[in-house]
Amino acid sequence: MKILLIGATGEIGKIIHPELGKNHEIISAGRNSGDFKIDLSDTNSIENLFKEIKDIDACICVAGDCYTGDLLSLDEEKLNIGIKNKLLGQVNLVLTGQKYLNNNGSFTLTSGKMADKPVKNNIGKAIVNGAIHSFVLAASLELQRGIRINAVSPGKVSDIPVNDLIHAYTKSLQESVNGEIIKVNY
Repeated sequence: MKILLIGATGEIGKIIHPELGKNHEIISAGRNSGDFKIDLSDTNSIENLFKEIKDIDACICVAGDCYTGDLLSLDEEKLNIGIKNKLLGQVNLVLTGQKYLNNNGSFTLTSGKMADKPVKNNIGKAIVNGAIHSFVLAASLELQRGIRINAVSPGKVSDIPVNDLIHAYTKSLQESVNGEIIKVNY
């Protein structure tokens, strides 16, 4: 399987990239590193990436910035960090990528436990992760050509057993699940 992995050198990417690479061809993309460069906040960058890489079976995104801070410090500019990068970046990957992904392909987005279990000083993450969940649930009803979409929703990565995290991404990639929020270590 040919997999486009966005964010391969980030915290989660460093864990899943070598494991997925044992059985699949991995093409990495990131803002500052990887086989290809991509700016998730720029739809032209997303479109150019998909035009350049042919015959993609799956797209996994483990990238996207989000603001961390309390309610009093939150403003539109800070909230837009997560909205433009993590939320719209992943949404636009699907909106654009659905035209390029092979039949019966899959998208795996990454949200986080703040969608379901927010903690103080993480309102921006809660909003963005909750929106990713809603997008996955709705988009799974309408994607065509057998394309599936799921989200992996991890807790704090440093607290998650590595095998649990790898299993979550592998489940989304290889099983026939669609529209599932795969929760890891809540």
